[in-house]
Amino acid sequence: MRVRNKPWAKEKVAEYPQYIPSDPMAWKGKWQDKFQNKQPIHIEVGTGKGQFITEMAKAHPEINYVGIELQTNVIVIALDKLIEEKLPNLQLLLVNGSMLTEYFAAGEVDQVYLNFSDPWPKKRHEKRRLTSPSFLSNYENILKKNGEIHFKTDNRGLFEYSLASFSQYGMILKQVWLDLHQSDFVGNIMTEYEAKFSAKGQPIYRVEAVFPER
Repeated sequence: MRVRNKPWAKEKVAEYPQYIPSDPMAWKGKWQDKFQNKQPIHIEVGTGKGQFITEMAKAHPEINYVGIELQTNVIVIALDKLIEEKLPNLQLLLVNGSMLTEYFAAGEVDQVYLNFSDPWPKKRHEKRRLTSPSFLSNYENILKKNGEIHFKTDNRGLFEYSLASFSQYGMILKQVWLDLHQSDFVGNIMTEYEAKFSAKGQPIYRVEAVFPER
């Protein structure tokens, strides 16, 4: 994602610790305390500009959401949405998604969303894909038993890779959509990329995959 540099972004993030905790490691194992309730916790890795996670939090007040983004210039756009909506069940983290076990305790998360992740098409970059085995291991660690990954993309190559990666890891493919917007799926909330690609007639691929009990 190419985003224009915002020199003021870092300072703005620091102004809103109530929405983007400055010490996220301090909340490991304590996220329900942070939200001040016992609701399930769903996270989105690579939350981008925040359209999906914000709309999910609005649609499902009974669930706590954490949007994870690495780029300061991007997360401030999501922050603007959160400031406007003032959603008590949404937090943002400015951290690296490859280090989830530093911020969440084992079994603390109920569900993981991966939306329109960078496909990293070159073979030498496979480990950077958010559905590669090393990332799956991290998700499995922080998810409860039978935790799920919900994955959407417009990239067929990444989708095929991800289906194979999930299966080879031992996950169960609960449901697969090869053209989400032409299906009878109810309650889909689109990301910015999804709206853009679907408007061009590109199929959107989706899968729900479950970690079985070991």
